[in-house]
Amino acid sequence: MNIKLKNNFLYLGKYRIKCAIGKRGIASKKVEGDNKTPRGTFTLGSVFYRKDRIPLIKTPIRKTIIKKNMGWCDDVASKQYNKRIQLPFKHSAEKLWLKKNIYDVVITINYNTKPVIKNKGSAIFLHIAKINYAPTRGCIAIKKGDMLLLISKIRKNTKLIIY
Repeated sequence: MNIKLKNNFLYLGKYRIKCAIGKRGIASKKVEGDNKTPRGTFTLGSVFYRKDRIPLIKTPIRKTIIKKNMGWCDDVASKQYNKRIQLPFKHSAEKLWLKKNIYDVVITINYNTKPVIKNKGSAIFLHIAKINYAPTRGCIAIKKGDMLLLISKIRKNTKLIIY
C-alpha cells in the first residue's frame, strides 16, 4: 500500500492524514534551501526515533534510535552531503536530537540518495508537525499520533507519491 500526498493530506488506504509541506509548495525541480517539497515517487528509508520520548516503535521497516551526536549533512561543499553524520561536524548539518519534538519520530524519504547530486536538496523527512501545521523547509510533517499509525501500516515496499 502506497502513501499519496495531495492537497496537504496524506492518503494511506482508508486513512486521510493532514500534513504540512514546504513553505514554497511542491516542485518538480528542487534545489538546496528552496523550501520546496519534491514532487515524485519515492521509497522510504529508515525510521529514526527518540527512545527517551517514544520507548516502543512498531514498524516492519528498519529502525534507528536517535542519539545526541546524530545529524544530517545539508552542506553542498561536504562529501557527506545528504547523508547521516556524527556531530560535531565541520560542515553544516541538521541536528536530529532536538529539544522540540519535531524529530521525535522521523522517516527518511529516499530523495536525492542514489546517486546524491550536489545542491539538489537534502534531509527530506516525514516528521512531526508543529501544533499549527506550520510549513516546513521542504519536509512533510504530521501529528505524532498520525505518525505512529502510519509507521505501523507501512511496509518495506511502500512508496510515497507526491503530486
